[in-house]
Amino acid sequence: MSDNASNNTADSQPKRILTGITTTGIPHLGNYVGAIRPAIQSIKNSEDEAFFFLADYHGIIKCFDPKQIHESTKAIAATWLACGLDPERVTFYRQSDVPEIPELAWILNCSCAKGLMNRAHAYKAAVDANMSKTDVDPDQGITMGLFGYPVLMAADILMFNATHVPVGRDQIQHIEMARDIAGTFNHKYKDLFTLPSAMVDDDMPLLTGLDGRKMSKSYGNTIPLFGDLNPQVDAEKQLHKAVMRIVTNSQLPEEPKNPDDSTIFEIYKAFASVDEIAELRTRYESGIGWGEAKQVLFDKINSEIAPFRERYNHLMDNPKELEEILKMGADKARRHSRKQLDKTRRAIGIKPLAKLK
Repeated sequence: MSDNASNNTADSQPKRILTGITTTGIPHLGNYVGAIRPAIQSIKNSEDEAFFFLADYHGIIKCFDPKQIHESTKAIAATWLACGLDPERVTFYRQSDVPEIPELAWILNCSCAKGLMNRAHAYKAAVDANMSKTDVDPDQGITMGLFGYPVLMAADILMFNATHVPVGRDQIQHIEMARDIAGTFNHKYKDLFTLPSAMVDDDMPLLTGLDGRKMSKSYGNTIPLFGDLNPQVDAEKQLHKAVMRIVTNSQLPEEPKNPDDSTIFEIYKAFASVDEIAELRTRYESGIGWGEAKQVLFDKINSEIAPFRERYNHLMDNPKELEEILKMGADKARRHSRKQLDKTRRAIGIKPLAKLK
């Protein structure tokens, strides 16, 4: 790491935090607990700069439904804003509104080793899945988008010289790749890019879904945060219905229950205070009906989420307001990206041949 990069990421300096949200689904409770709430809380009373973006170019790597990409972008933007993200405090933008990012990705592609991309977890998993079949090409169905998306992710980060990127453990490799890509460019051309660090919170709860597996839209076991975009169904009723579908065992109401084996209790802990958790634990050990436990969970979740619904519904009904907020964020983002791309282009020799009067 260069001295400049080291200084830029020193703990004594304010951080420049960057977070991307892929636009392929509707936000659920796991997204809220694992990403939205902690990200918004982390920048309150902080001097750190923050960049939050809707990663719609990442979205099209795996999603080929234009309507889903569009609706997801709208719902995710409305969700973050409704939950308290201040677009004046952070730079909140849509990735596709910053054309300098894909141009930087191409430039980085030209100095990035293919072997580095061969080691990407998502690509290796796709190849392994093909290899497990008979008479199938190892790269069947694998697009260049999937193969090269760590470079696009690196461009997202390096464009703004982000110092810290909050990620789950499964994403640490991509931050390491971004560091490698930045280091290679800095060595070949000019020391332009800060080497980012991954921010991993080991205490961050990973919620279990309705069926006992990790809560994920891929499994169809999520609890929707603000409903499923069906305006005919009340969002609070959807939340209640989802909570009541959580899988439990067949113990009778009066039987003592182990709270640590309960999905209901696990989710409750993500919303309750220490005293409330202790009180519910006692009720489990004394005997509580699953229906009653689910109602307690619903009431606790709803007490936190309900105040956000009015703002969310307003934004969903007024997409022009959402668009204005995203365009404002894109303008802020491009004040950085234009300068960074110009420096990058000049470093590789793409610059005016002469000054014109």
